[in-house]
Amino acid sequence: PHKLTLDQVEIYDTFAKAWRIIHQNLHKALQATGITNSEEGVTAASTKSNHLSRFESTKQRFFNHLLQGLKAPAVLAQIERDIQEGWAPVVQVVSTGEALLSRRLDQVGASNDLTPEMFTPKEYVLGYLEAAFPIHAFQLVEQEDGSTVATPLLDADGKPQVCREAQALRDAMIEDILLLAPVPSFLDQLLWHFGPERVAEVTGRSRRTLLQPNGALRIERRSASANAAETNAFMDGAKELLIFSDAGGTGRSYHASVGAKNQKRHRHYLVEPGWRADNAIQGLGRSHRAAQASAPFFRVCTTDVHGEKRFTSTIARRLDTLGALTKGERKTASQGMFRAEDNLESSIARACLPALYCSLVAGDTDYISYAAFCDWTGLKLTDQDGFLLDNLPPIQRFLNRILALPIEMQNAIFADFMERISDATERAMASGTLDKGLEHIKADQIELVGTEQLRRCDVTGAETSLAELLLTRQKRWTTAAKAQELFATGRLAPMQNQSSGQVALVTKHAQQVMETDGSLVFEHKLHRPKGVSWIKADRLAKSSWSEIPLEALLRLWQQEVDALPETEVSNLFLLTGLILPIWNDIPSNETRIVRCTPQGSPALLGRALTADQASLLRGKFMQIDQTDPASVLAAVRAGGQTVDLGRGLTLQARRVAGEQRLEITGAGRMTLPWLKSLGCFSEMHQFTLRVFIPNNESAEGILASILTARAQAA
Repeated sequence: PHKLTLDQVEIYDTFAKAWRIIHQNLHKALQATGITNSEEGVTAASTKSNHLSRFESTKQRFFNHLLQGLKAPAVLAQIERDIQEGWAPVVQVVSTGEALLSRRLDQVGASNDLTPEMFTPKEYVLGYLEAAFPIHAFQLVEQEDGSTVATPLLDADGKPQVCREAQALRDAMIEDILLLAPVPSFLDQLLWHFGPERVAEVTGRSRRTLLQPNGALRIERRSASANAAETNAFMDGAKELLIFSDAGGTGRSYHASVGAKNQKRHRHYLVEPGWRADNAIQGLGRSHRAAQASAPFFRVCTTDVHGEKRFTSTIARRLDTLGALTKGERKTASQGMFRAEDNLESSIARACLPALYCSLVAGDTDYISYAAFCDWTGLKLTDQDGFLLDNLPPIQRFLNRILALPIEMQNAIFADFMERISDATERAMASGTLDKGLEHIKADQIELVGTEQLRRCDVTGAETSLAELLLTRQKRWTTAAKAQELFATGRLAPMQNQSSGQVALVTKHAQQVMETDGSLVFEHKLHRPKGVSWIKADRLAKSSWSEIPLEALLRLWQQEVDALPETEVSNLFLLTGLILPIWNDIPSNETRIVRCTPQGSPALLGRALTADQASLLRGKFMQIDQTDPASVLAAVRAGGQTVDLGRGLTLQARRVAGEQRLEITGAGRMTLPWLKSLGCFSEMHQFTLRVFIPNNESAEGILASILTARAQAA
């Protein structure tokens, strides 16, 4: 990502403050023009909503263009280096600013002296103030259905009356905006930097501005065949780089084709992904085709402004969906360019947002007060009595409003929000409830111990198998040096469990977390040598954890790390093959599908099971030798099967009074004394007499006598 310079940060913060003033004045203008009447508590809801919607959409488009313009110097410098190193850069954008260009030319005329300051995203603000800011007076009229609408007030000539107060507010803001620093669009900066003789522009623009040696601009018209000519110039190597938009990229290819003169390896810059995942993927595919001399190298261009995640979040969410609909693997669609945490509209992120709202209202955030948050964002979280609203602002509205905050403020809010998402993701991974799509088992060494067949379909002949894997992982524990770095953040307290002697760094303040049932609880995060865990605030208060000096914690911490093994060897069983017919019989609540590639073996795909779960499943489908007591006991204990012992008796495993028992059902007056003579015993449970075989080493001998008697009777 491009790190904004101090001057760029100042520009961004200045525009953020300007939009804040516009927002405040917008409400004043709505009041002055009569659209809202706070004294009588009456508002023309639809008219007010239209004005606010127009304001928010314009603000969002403005900051999108501003961010593209701010990152341009760093991207252009990298493109220049790529050309010197022999690359063929391809740049992907969405917006071209043609509407802004046309509107400005209509106002000033193409024959006048044109300067770069005339064609910047700042014009979006001016265009909004001139065309959409409310300055005409309205009166509120109540309809028959009880609703209120705003109708314009007309003068004697039938023209809308202008509210002088609202007009004064608008004119003052226009003056302030005109004094702000201009930031040209990315497309214009690229074209002005390299010149039209080096850049192949494939967009939908019919006119464009070119920078002359004296610093002035001239307007150049582009013909309908310009895109084809520009594409051919790039593919023939006549032009060094190419930039295309959605309109210019339809149906064209810009790859290093084996049939083209320009076979330099391409470097594809995704400067502006846009809002549509399918268009973004299609754009990336323009430089990655069949029959190419080399594959392109992709780069996603972002800034260190956390609010920009508003734009990458939507595309990441839609790419997640697109990946799930194609090959069932979420990272297939984005090819690793977007991470899971880039999706700020996931279910985990939506669940973390109410907890963040609660912390803001409660004053638990040290980076911003609730009053300042409401003032800057215009979001309302509480009612007139100070209680949290039932319908809190959704994630999309939150992201939109955060984008217009000063850099330091929005980065602080996002840092807190992202930390909550990270903690919630870790908790979901630890509990096995995180939906990661198709998961790859990762280990330093994966060895296939063996495979056994569980069942075979009588119709198709497809097999269901159980593969045993031996996983060897190199463990990377949290060192004492890392613990000292964590402590330096100032948010953690060194503590020791007086019962176990273990140490941990515990968050000083409990964080609000939303449970699966929608309730909010307070939890502390514990950093330990083995990893991270969580404990509820009330449990921590009642536990034996107590604070200790940092020096003592670091000494005990390192002792724990030194005692831990460097490698970990574990067994994992993978149920593969035809598993759908026995899906409900699988003794596991986790339905994740995993993939692994053992050394020297083909890739395996299926459901992961522990050793106990595999043993239980094996017992359900194993063939029982009715004459072998060991086989019968294995089927009952491990497989949970019910075995017929003859004489109306059955044997099955039951949990009674917290213990695993071997219970015989069907015993009567004639068989009970005989069973007791063999070593069985009876107990009374809830007014019912139940008979058991001792679940120890004598069980096999007792069962052998029962099976022998059954064989003699037969």
